[in-house]
Amino acid sequence: MKIHKEGRKILFFTLLILLVLNMVLYYFNSEHLTFNRIFSGISFIVFLLILQFFRSPYRNLLLHEDLVVAPADGKVVVIENVEEPEYFKDTRKQISIFMSPINVHITRNPVSGIVKYFKYHPGHYLVAWHPKSSTKNERTTVVVESLAGPEVLFRQIAGAMARRIVWYVTEGDEVNQGEEFGFIKFGSRVDIFVPVDTEVKVELGQKTKGGQTVIAQLKTTNSGSIFG
Repeated sequence: MKIHKEGRKILFFTLLILLVLNMVLYYFNSEHLTFNRIFSGISFIVFLLILQFFRSPYRNLLLHEDLVVAPADGKVVVIENVEEPEYFKDTRKQISIFMSPINVHITRNPVSGIVKYFKYHPGHYLVAWHPKSSTKNERTTVVVESLAGPEVLFRQIAGAMARRIVWYVTEGDEVNQGEEFGFIKFGSRVDIFVPVDTEVKVELGQKTKGGQTVIAQLKTTNSGSIFG
């Protein structure tokens, strides 16, 4: 288990602040030992909670050019056909994964290919399951032309707690399935948009693991399927 690079500075300053607070408390409030011990215990729990949020577990990545893998750990909360207004401007199948604060918040490329479009949108911080969060919240939109042919759009969406989205891709980049394309701090959601004839491989409420769980299979004549 590693600590993700996005969390190292936060963890360092959190630890420093908690240590200073505890030292000051023990020095100036030494007669209230029980209170000091309770505060130390709470400090330890707070640090562990932040530490687990930035964990970066090793993953055996699943690679196959006509499969779409989960871009994040979380739970499938949306599977439906919708109008995608930003890039495709037509009907697409949307699959959304909600990431709670206890999930790993690394976001991964669902397919391999070339980044054809990227845009960052500043916005609000509605709760991630709000119907308008995908169009009103702070978010990024990435479109990759997959090796199988179809273009796949995926979108990082900030939630009520997530106040910073980080991304590592730009237009023209070649990306590999399962590799990191970004990070969302403290809970949010990822939307994936695929052609309507795409075969969905997950169900509502199903838990996903980024880079491992197959969420869909693209229609293509250029590659086979491991599902038979």
